[in-house]
Amino acid sequence: MNRALVVMPTYNELENLEPIARRVLATGVADLLIVDDSSPDGTGELADRLAAENPAVQVLHRAGKEGLGVAYLAGFAWAREHGYDAIIEMDADGSHQPEALPEMLALLERSDLVLGSRWVPGGEVRNWPLSRKVLSRGGNLYARLALGIGVKDATGGFRAYRTTALDTIGLDDVASHGYCFQLDLVWRALQSGLRVTEFPILFVERTHGESKMSGSIVRESLVKVTQWGLDRRLRSAREVVLHGRRLPSVRAGSSVVGAGLVRL
Repeated sequence: MNRALVVMPTYNELENLEPIARRVLATGVADLLIVDDSSPDGTGELADRLAAENPAVQVLHRAGKEGLGVAYLAGFAWAREHGYDAIIEMDADGSHQPEALPEMLALLERSDLVLGSRWVPGGEVRNWPLSRKVLSRGGNLYARLALGIGVKDATGGFRAYRTTALDTIGLDDVASHGYCFQLDLVWRALQSGLRVTEFPILFVERTHGESKMSGSIVRESLVKVTQWGLDRRLRSAREVVLHGRRLPSVRAGSSVVGAGLVRL
């Protein structure tokens, strides 16, 4: 990828932003766009200072907190307007390791979407209680069963897209606001026949600030995945009635996606 941009949404990440921003820039492979939702703790002002120090840092200030998905969509639009070839999602809390960026971008040379995966061999999660691990693994298992996909970690937030992939899957009607946004885009990518690669990453729970995970986020994901799964089964039933065939699962090598899923 000739030009890559890390899109990093922020809300009350004053203690975490500067260290992670400097680690991103130290890789030398991507610029940084900080998308701040009017953080009351001064995160936006810190972002402006970082941008003043380094031309590789830009800041997009938004009027208020509208959800992770909406912030990412705003960042994606900015990246496309400014001619970036690759767009990377990354959290601002230090849980994602920027040192993995060069390898992820190298994989993107032969993929459309590279997913940083906690739940493939080689992936690791540190400092999570058992309840969080069970919730994440269980949610991903439910998504695999409901949607017929082979992705082990469809909800992770460290990933790299070709800009052309985002154009292919379409973003105009994306309505997922919370962490379900991540699963939504994976589901769209697989349905569009894009090549998706899972790459093992180290995930380290934040040491400063509060997690944005909430019960409403979990409920949104459960409702939407159930709805998508039911829609898929209805389409499959129609195929059986009208044409005498079932829709295949959206997995590696499936003719319905034309490309498939690669795990490393």
